[in-house]
This record gives sequence, structure tokens and C-alpha cells, in this order.
Amino acid sequence: MLHDALRGVRVVDLSRILAGPWCTQNLADMGADVLKIEHPHRGDDTRGWGPPDLASASGDASMSAYFMACNRGKKSITLDFSTPEGAARVLDLVRDADILVENYKAGGLRKHGLDYDSLKAINPRIIYLSITGFGQTGPMADKPGYDYVFQGMGGLMSYTGQPDGMPGAGPLRTGVAVVDLMTGMYATSAVLAALRQRDTTGEGLHIDLCLLDVAVALNANQAANYLVSGNAPQRSGNAHPNCAPYEVFAAQDGHLILAIGNDAQFARFSAVIGQPAWAGDARFATNSARLSNMTVLRPAIAEVLAQRRRQHWTDAFDANGVPWGPIHTLDEVFAHPQVRHRGLLQTVTHPELGAMRLVRNPLVAGSLGSTVASAPPTLGQHDAMY
Repeated sequence: MLHDALRGVRVVDLSRILAGPWCTQNLADMGADVLKIEHPHRGDDTRGWGPPDLASASGDASMSAYFMACNRGKKSITLDFSTPEGAARVLDLVRDADILVENYKAGGLRKHGLDYDSLKAINPRIIYLSITGFGQTGPMADKPGYDYVFQGMGGLMSYTGQPDGMPGAGPLRTGVAVVDLMTGMYATSAVLAALRQRDTTGEGLHIDLCLLDVAVALNANQAANYLVSGNAPQRSGNAHPNCAPYEVFAAQDGHLILAIGNDAQFARFSAVIGQPAWAGDARFATNSARLSNMTVLRPAIAEVLAQRRRQHWTDAFDANGVPWGPIHTLDEVFAHPQVRHRGLLQTVTHPELGAMRLVRNPLVAGSLGSTVASAPPTLGQHDAMY
């Protein structure tokens, strides 16, 4: 089971905020022993990123929801590695560790003797993951960077949002820090690959991962569209750049997502809504034709769907194999029977803060008998152990 896959692996976690902690939370959820190193007074920046905060019954302790989102399953150890004593404690922890994760500016830990070369000298098997904004080398390597910056700089915001001439037109960021989160996921994959490589070579590795690289890679098919056509993608609202109709439409009493992925699905959709001739219309018969003629097809679909209640359409779509989806609020998400069946909402108990409701990692949610994660730690909760 994946929740035990990394049992016996020790991670020294010097990272903070989101990208690094998202990676180390994944490792913790798979059984690694993650030691989160925090400043004795400030802790991780996100401890102060509330409200909302979860408070103890007495009101003597609290934790921000943001911190809870990316630090479950870890142990908090407080030390100041800018002091000789603090740096020496980190070195002691690294001697028998497998992985170190940090997200300080390129070269920033060298002055404390905590750079890769220094740690490799005392532990040649250490896998040292550095997460920065721009990488360890290059003309911008010394600059800091945050997710929002890279959503713009990497291209994502250039085609996200309503097109010019529409209400609310303009570049739009995603609702979560998607570059940070994807960096955390790439980091998890890189660390696991490095562990596998170490099994063969016996040696550790310095992994140089940066948000700019991830932001560029995250463009996926949009980048491929540009590289093939030479045309930079434009903002298209909720419409898909390569499939049609694949966007949000309004029924009489609410919205739904129509997700037509091939011509057979479109033919079934056309029949369900009482427009079977569309499937044979040269303007709409193929996906490429529909993409070229959405200015005609979109309002025609909208007019038909607006005549009936959403339940009418969704029942008919389900009965005829037409892909669609709802737009849920988060209370609806966690009440959904499939989400409940998968156990994605888990309740853990913290010794000071009591019951905490957290999201189960999808890496382990599908494993029968997967354990419940331990609660995110309060600052310095595990000092006495180390």
C-alpha cells in the first residue's frame, strides 16, 4: 500500500509556504518520516496566513487553515540555522537522512554550511532538492519569485480569462496557486526517481527544480498548439481550445459543463436536444469544423438548453452517454456520494486543537485500508524528540 511505501525514509524539510511543503506532505502521506524545520519564533510563513484559523477549545492554541492544507503528517522541530548551534543541529539530522528539501534563494544556504556540497561531504547518499523561482543558474537565478508571478510570466494568464469585448475581459489567475502545487508534484516525482536511482548507484543527487520551468511546462497542449501553429493562444473564457462544444452552458435554472470529446458524442448530444440534423451538418459534423464554427453553434446550443431545467438535460445526457458535469461549491463537493465513498474527507485528532477535517491525499485514497494521516503539527511540537 502506498501509505507505507516510504516507511524508513527520513526527510529533513527546510521548505516553507507551498511548493516545498506540498512535496514533503506527499512524502509524509506515503510513510516518510518528515522533520519540518521551523524558526523558533516565526515558524512557516503560512502559520500566519489566516483567517480562517482552527482554535483550541481554550483559545490558547490555533493553526491557520492554509498551514493545515500542506503540512499534515510532519513533525515540527524549531531551530535557527543562521546560528552555529542551529546549523550544527541540522547537520546532525542530515547525517542519517535520505532527503533534504529547501526553497531558499539560489546559494542562500551556503553561508550556513547547508548547501549540497557541504552536506554531501557528510552524507554522500543525501538527495538534496532545491526549489527556487528561476533555478540555480542563469541571469535571474538570484531573484525571488511567487506563484502569481509565474502564472503570468509562464504564459498561463495570457489565455486564461474572458476574451476582449466580453464582460470581465482580461487576464485571470487560477483560484489556487497552481504553479506551486504542480512544482510540488514534479518535486515528488523527482525525489522518488532519485531514490530509485540511488538504489542502483549508491549516490545521492542535487535536484534543481524551479517554478519558471514548471510554469512553462504547465502550458501543455496550449504550448504545443503554439509551437505547431505559430499562433499564441488567446483568452477563450470557459471554452476548450481543441474540443467543441466543451464549455459551460446555462439551463433554465442553473449552469452545467458540456464536455463533448468526439463526433459520436456530439451526434448523441444533438439527438438528445432535438437537433439531430446538426450531426450531419458540414459545419458541425467534425470536431475541427465545430471549432471553426463555434460562433454559430454556441448561441444555438445556448438557446436550446435554456428552455429546460438542468435536471431534465442531465438525466437525458446520462441516459444517452453524453459527457457533462456540475459546478459544485465546496460544501457540495464534500457531501457528494462519490467523494464520500473515496474517503477524501478525513478527520484527524490533534492533541491541542482537537478534531481537524483534512483532505486525504489522492495518492493513497484508493488504497484499501489506508491509514488516516496524523495532524499537522503546532510549532515546535516535536522538539523534545530531537
